[in-house]
Amino acid sequence: MEFLKLAKKRYSARKYSSKKVEEEKLLKILEAGRVAPTATNGQPQRLVVVQTEEGLAKLSKGAKIFGAPLAIIVCADHDKTWKRPFDNMDTADIDASIVTDHMMLQATELGLGTVWVCYFDPEVIRKEFNIPENIEPINILVIGYAEGEEVSPDRHNQTRKPLEETVYYETF
Repeated sequence: MEFLKLAKKRYSARKYSSKKVEEEKLLKILEAGRVAPTATNGQPQRLVVVQTEEGLAKLSKGAKIFGAPLAIIVCADHDKTWKRPFDNMDTADIDASIVTDHMMLQATELGLGTVWVCYFDPEVIRKEFNIPENIEPINILVIGYAEGEEVSPDRHNQTRKPLEETVYYETF
């Protein structure tokens, strides 16, 4: 699929069928995350795949997952992230988000719905999934077969600001 068409097709699905995501699709999604670029190729991402009833119940204690049959907790290992020398900015959030985006777009290309969840209690997630202290849960990618009406790819003409409001050439 042409990339821009794929990017416009993606939307945040907040209702899912109980149909499980096939293993071959999950592996393609995980591979898309594996090949995502990270700062200095540090590959700090650590992914927790949650798909059992027990695991999804644990995840629901700290995050809304909209009844989806699959979620990936996208974490970053702070011992593996690059730090910008000028201000010591840690790239954990950036790297984890690039990985999340790659997996989200791959899921869309496979006909699955997704929603990127940042509104979650990290301490609950850390406790429920035994996440070590140096590993930070950054995002949760909820995945499944979306139910309800598909959102029009043309919606961006109404919901997104025009380029003129967000793009600057040569100077701000």
